[in-house]
Amino acid sequence: MKIALIGYGKMGKMIEQIALGRGHEIVSIIDVDNQQDFDSPEFASADVAIEFTNPTAAYGNYLKAFAKGVKVVSGSTGWLKDHKADVERMCAEGGQTLFWASNFSIGVAIFSAVNRYLASIMNSFPQYDVRMEETHHVHKLDAPSGTAITLAEEIVDRLDRKARWVKGTVTAADGTVDGTAECAPDELRVDAVRRGEVPGIHTVTYDSEADCITITHDAHSRKGFALGAVLAAEYTKEHTGLLTISDMFKF
Repeated sequence: MKIALIGYGKMGKMIEQIALGRGHEIVSIIDVDNQQDFDSPEFASADVAIEFTNPTAAYGNYLKAFAKGVKVVSGSTGWLKDHKADVERMCAEGGQTLFWASNFSIGVAIFSAVNRYLASIMNSFPQYDVRMEETHHVHKLDAPSGTAITLAEEIVDRLDRKARWVKGTVTAADGTVDGTAECAPDELRVDAVRRGEVPGIHTVTYDSEADCITITHDAHSRKGFALGAVLAAEYTKEHTGLLTISDMFKF
């Protein structure tokens, strides 16, 4: 399979390594300093482009890839609020293909399935309140993480006693804390911690007077995210439309 990489940071380099190891060909690498390569024949020859950039650039990258008829796999977050409807329309009516996930880790996909199942069970046990915490490296710009937001939305969808998730505290590497731990009873608080080079830890806690139930996913490295992105590209090559992890993994 011919793959184009959009974004060549740590994730892009790891995706390149795994894709080559699985027998794929990298035909184009686009970063901030060579945006003109979106118009190159090499980019247009790609079966799939894998995009890991930032919230402000992602949507524009989709448009540039779609203009060349290239399918996109993307792990960038932050674009959904302003552009979700446009992307859905382009995929449903315009013949474009985007596989988007807030997290491509196979372990996170399994964790998400467990999270949904546990939330469904806990809907019948209102004595348990729920909260979330995510921990990431100090370079991460958004808080809470896109994965935490996805997990929180899955909980809210299944717990009648929770109407929405809200941003809680953000603890910086130097120990300073912004935000508040106060929230309404019908709100799910999501706290964030920024520390060292942590690839990603997500914890969901159900607490009651009697006991506490906690589930956690702790990523050892970015390798699981990169492998999942390549697997998603392999899936996307054979499928069309707006695709998600739940299409690829039938949990």
